[in-house]
Amino acid sequence: METRPFPRTPFTASVVGLGTWQLGADWGEVSETDARAVLEASAEAGVTFYDTADVYGDGRSEQIVGRFVAAHPDADFTVATKMGRRMDQVPGNYVEPHFRSWLDRSRTNLGVDTIDLVQLHCPPSEVIDDDATYDVLDRLVDEGVIASYGVSVETCAQALSAIARPHVASVQIILNAFRMKPLDEVLPAAAAAGVGIIARVPLASGLLSGKYDLDTTFAEDDHRSYNRDGSAFDVGETFSGVDYETGVSAAKEFSSLVESSLPAGVTPAQAAIAWVVQQPGVTTVIPGARNVSQAESNAAAGLVGELPASFLDGVRDLYDRRVREQVHGRW
Repeated sequence: METRPFPRTPFTASVVGLGTWQLGADWGEVSETDARAVLEASAEAGVTFYDTADVYGDGRSEQIVGRFVAAHPDADFTVATKMGRRMDQVPGNYVEPHFRSWLDRSRTNLGVDTIDLVQLHCPPSEVIDDDATYDVLDRLVDEGVIASYGVSVETCAQALSAIARPHVASVQIILNAFRMKPLDEVLPAAAAAGVGIIARVPLASGLLSGKYDLDTTFAEDDHRSYNRDGSAFDVGETFSGVDYETGVSAAKEFSSLVESSLPAGVTPAQAAIAWVVQQPGVTTVIPGARNVSQAESNAAAGLVGELPASFLDGVRDLYDRRVREQVHGRW
């Protein structure tokens, strides 16, 4: 699989990585055995970039990823984690003692002295805009606690603020066929500045797989059940902020477009991931997987090849007609 560099770091990433939220919590139960199988299958398929966070399963995801990486000492894996959601997300909590405490816990969970890449986990805008935030992160790099840092954001405005900082290595942002606003300014700015883009939620929480209908149900502990109204965290993280009925209908159109425009055998999920991979400025896209077949299918999206103009035009038309009004002005 193709790899791409994070320009401000010594690290690279496979164009399709693996997001490991599913392996921790909030997507229904996944056993550690199944989680390890997902990681192994991803690695076998060429995935070298793994994204986790200290709050995924209260550290469970970090621990599983850490044990997996330790079992492959000669593999050229890059592991990114996130911090900042272990306390209330108010500016006063984003201070050096908390950073150090969170990172010490993550280093223990991951089994490393130095974390490859740590990302602030969707902090308030005031934190992203504050010089003091980056002063602390720079000290942590100098001390070898972290090798590099980035910011995971909810909005394009936050992304642009982070990209302007000279030592930010990456910005993680929602980007998919149902969330196109980052194409307007964020991706061009990141490319110009030499900042990596980690694209998350590429399937709009599974909608773009084309497998859901209005009768589909999700587990009680799955955020697609309990966060549709944004009561737990930003609603944009669940189905990309598209209401479920609209999303199901638009996803059916997306699946029809895939069938009519792409070679036989390319699934809607693979087409959706490949669409993200092929956006200029994207470093890696991090779909999640709950089982081996999903992991293998997702990784295969990195080998789909160049998408035809007819498909790309159709995706844009679908977004403009069905989705733009709901999401483009919000994030």
